[in-house]
Amino acid sequence: MVGDEGLEALRALLRIPTVSTRDVGSWDHRAFEEFHAELRRRFPLLHARLELTPVGRHGLLFRWPGSEAERPVVLMAHMDVVPVEGGEWRHPPFGGVVEDGVIWGRGTLDDKASLVAICLAVEELLAAGYTPVRDVWLSFGCDEEVAGDAAPAAVGELRRRGVEPWFVLDEGGAVAYDAFPGVGRPIAVIGVTEKGITSLELRVEGRGGHASTPARMGPTARLARAITRLDRSAMPASLPEATLELFRRAAPLAGQPMRAVLTAAARAPKVLTRLLLAAGPEPAAMVRSTFAVTTRSGSPSLNVVAASATAGVNIRVMIGDTVDGVVEHVRKAVNDDRVQIRIIDAGEPSPSSPVDEAFDLLAAVTGEHFPEAVTAPYVMMAATDARHFTGICRRVYRFTPFAMTKKQRESIHSFDEHLTVDAFLKGVTWYRTLLRSLPGV
Repeated sequence: MVGDEGLEALRALLRIPTVSTRDVGSWDHRAFEEFHAELRRRFPLLHARLELTPVGRHGLLFRWPGSEAERPVVLMAHMDVVPVEGGEWRHPPFGGVVEDGVIWGRGTLDDKASLVAICLAVEELLAAGYTPVRDVWLSFGCDEEVAGDAAPAAVGELRRRGVEPWFVLDEGGAVAYDAFPGVGRPIAVIGVTEKGITSLELRVEGRGGHASTPARMGPTARLARAITRLDRSAMPASLPEATLELFRRAAPLAGQPMRAVLTAAARAPKVLTRLLLAAGPEPAAMVRSTFAVTTRSGSPSLNVVAASATAGVNIRVMIGDTVDGVVEHVRKAVNDDRVQIRIIDAGEPSPSSPVDEAFDLLAAVTGEHFPEAVTAPYVMMAATDARHFTGICRRVYRFTPFAMTKKQRESIHSFDEHLTVDAFLKGVTWYRTLLRSLPGV
């Protein structure tokens, strides 16, 4: 089924617009129901032989009984996608078009292809009469993109059953090409932790009034000053061990003179930290908490001075920092009691998972299917549903077994999201090998 049938299954599910937004009332809930129905049609053995527990609004939690129930594993993916906004798509974002060996559409990378690849691997093993050596759980979320409740509900169900996974594997890193300047070989990066996400609202209240007689430092101007002060006040930098290990493993892959630079930097954490800070916003985000002002609101009319002005701030909390610490940093940077600071969402960084036998298993399977790649741990900048599972498992990893170029990675949450057919099919075999390679309890 991996060939044409598997590809057609992915195309069918890509065509279903399972878009999630913060406003749950605006969802097309029928799309999620259609997605479930299509999954049942495409993967009949999985639905017939695995135990299914609905979680959250549209989440699915499957249990595949193994020879032993102790120390199970959890494979994760999510069915929801972000809205299509801006950009000129080469093909319709929900068209599921295949052209010249490339699959185009929203969800090819984030995250329907992973979900389908997992289902294909399980379906094929079931058809072959295979029974895993330990229980395997499949947790498919429906609201990952909006930090919803399906993943916490799945964790709650596992906790209720007394399930303590050996490891959890969710989306995240990839077999990344063009990951480092001067490094021609791909690096298979496996996330061992991820930054926390915290959202704040900055608010300034005032009298408002007619625009013909503006007062100095009205709400909008005061808010603008606060934003500027925050933009100029960066958090202190630090280098997590996972990032340092990533550079240690990447350095030998580079050609000269970049190899010498990376090797020297990997031996001197303080030097490497300074290099990353100077290399631009993306490398700098690897070593410190970041603040992004994302939303603003003020006057409803051009000739009215705002009585209230607000700005939303999205914070990615670095490993080693805390929510309390970054909020206090914002308070000191703004340095204005008239600017109210309200925490909307608070999320601490995830605990770091060990690079031990479970990580080594993922690396070994990756080495078998991607011999050209070097596997390394790293810190995920984005957030995943995996963070919720750290409460029941200390080995939580984030890796998508697809080869991706830099251009492909840039298409995630943007336009022209795409995945090659070969990469998708190789990802299916990666999951199948992983399931067959699980060691006994």
